[in-house]
Amino acid sequence: MIAGPLRTGSLRARTVVAVLVLLAVLLGLLSVAVQATLGERLRTQIEDRLRDRASAAAALVGTVDADDLADRLSMQGLAVTITTSDGGSVEAGPTPEQLRQGPPEPPGLSGPAGPGGSTPASGSATADGAAGSAAAAGQVRITSSSVREEGRLVTLVSRLSDGSTIRLTAGTGSVDEVLGELRWVMLGASAVFLLVAAVGLVLVVRRTMRPLDTMTRAARSIAHGDRGRRLRPARRDTEIGRVAVAFDEMLDAVEGAEHQALAAEARMRAFLSDAAHELRTPVAGIRAAADTLVRTPLDPAEREDLAVHVVRQAGRAGRLVDDLLLMARVDRGLELDLAPVDLGAVARLEASRALLRAPALRVEVVEPDGAVGVPGDDDRLGQVLGNLLENAARATGGSGVVSVVVTSADGHGVVRVTDDGPGIPEADRERVFDRLVRLDAGRDDRRGGAGLGLPIARGIARAHGGDLVCPPGGDTAFVLTLPVVVPVPAPAPVPESERATAGVGLRR
Repeated sequence: MIAGPLRTGSLRARTVVAVLVLLAVLLGLLSVAVQATLGERLRTQIEDRLRDRASAAAALVGTVDADDLADRLSMQGLAVTITTSDGGSVEAGPTPEQLRQGPPEPPGLSGPAGPGGSTPASGSATADGAAGSAAAAGQVRITSSSVREEGRLVTLVSRLSDGSTIRLTAGTGSVDEVLGELRWVMLGASAVFLLVAAVGLVLVVRRTMRPLDTMTRAARSIAHGDRGRRLRPARRDTEIGRVAVAFDEMLDAVEGAEHQALAAEARMRAFLSDAAHELRTPVAGIRAAADTLVRTPLDPAEREDLAVHVVRQAGRAGRLVDDLLLMARVDRGLELDLAPVDLGAVARLEASRALLRAPALRVEVVEPDGAVGVPGDDDRLGQVLGNLLENAARATGGSGVVSVVVTSADGHGVVRVTDDGPGIPEADRERVFDRLVRLDAGRDDRRGGAGLGLPIARGIARAHGGDLVCPPGGDTAFVLTLPVVVPVPAPAPVPESERATAGVGLRR
């Protein structure tokens, strides 16, 4: 799956805008909450004022006629309708339509105290005194009240015990004016606050993003050749710290991969150079011999010597090409035909083949009482042991003693090959597994070998999940380790006559 392009918008701008949008939303919600709370409070005060005026009017019923009472109530900016018990009706004050349009309120309702402020002293003193005397006399009282808010009007309807009804209506224009003024104040204050917050956020975010600028400069410096530069964050548990740690780890991996790639390229160049050198020698010999055969009259003996030389050099070149192809297959990944294989049987077979190539060599195969079985490709494992025995034959001059010990340890099959040759120096015991590496003792061309036998053997061993090493210390030995010992069918016994003919010594 192909990922889309990385979004590279300005992180500073996105952060500042996001925070400002959040602040604007919060300020808007705060403004709505304040206006709703204040508006509800002011309307409640208007309702309380209407209830107080209705209580005072009820106390005056019977002592003041309806017209006088209506006039007193209307002086406080209220629309008053009094319906008497006999069905008469008295109205006073502004009409509801005038109140809805927001006429100027008299000081008693919209003075400094607002909708819930004090009324004029004369009206309130008269009404409160009359209410007190009426209450003391136990006269008319309010039996029920209902409040209705419609448009910009609040209407209180109070039914009295004598059967009359008082309807008081007040406008909410003053409330709307206060809320409008508050709205503009909140809007202006919010704008100033957001402006100051924007300036502060730009400064804070710029300072916060400085580590990213440092990382950018470091990356560009590394891209221009400063491979050893690292960020090394002071804290690794923060967001920037984790990014810096990941950046340093990436640089370590890239630097390591670069070194590996350069080393691999150097090895490949050396390998190609050595391979060309190894091939050039037999090809030059073949060319020279063929030219001599074609251009120079020779007697039969000389012609036969040159032909043998051509065949020998062609065989050497062919073996080198085969080894190079096999090494390439090992690098690419061998295809193995896995089956239970008895390492002892493979060791005996390869020892017999080694003696056919070097009859003076003595090979001793040491096996345990039971078979040591591993899952493997018997042909490839035979190739590994064949290369080790061929290497031992060259090291001993073809007439030494080679020991092949087959054991099992910790569930693994182990084959140890030693010889009585001069041995390998400690410093070269790992280098012998490099390609086209031959120690000085093995550079005689007549003995063959191009330095690919041991690398091929190790590659095959590792393809089986095992390994081939030349451990340091003590005698020189090659140890082949293969994983997982499994049961194998009993091998057919090798006749003593064949062993004697092959010269293989067998001990258990």
